[in-house]
Amino acid sequence: MITIILFGIVIALLYSVTFVTQPIKSMAPIDQAYTKMLNDIVLLIVGGIGGIVGKRAVGAVSAAINPPPPASTSVSAPATTPATSTWTPPNGALPTWVNPPLDETWTPPPPPTTPPTHLEPDSVREEIALARKESQYA
Repeated sequence: MITIILFGIVIALLYSVTFVTQPIKSMAPIDQAYTKMLNDIVLLIVGGIGGIVGKRAVGAVSAAINPPPPASTSVSAPATTPATSTWTPPNGALPTWVNPPLDETWTPPPPPTTPPTHLEPDSVREEIALARKESQYA
């Protein structure tokens, strides 16, 4: 399916660039954007196809270098598992989590008793208010 999509994109790209009238010295801006988008899509699909083909090729080479052992035709007894096993099935218990102890004796400090220092004096605040009022009517 990916290969069919790739061929469709290539045909659309070739048709749009070959048979559509272009400006004399350059490509139309929309065609440049279209070609760039198709170029990115084609690179993505070619990379995907290359990955699939590469994986199959590596698997084939690996099978050729290390052939699987021949299967015996004689009937043998089924394989038995050893009597002792180191694996134990999970019991479903989760690890217990204990929260760290909290300091319950902490109390916040008292609120400040001084006036805030970020406010301007009343005279400056009045000047600012008058300037704002004058700028509204200007």
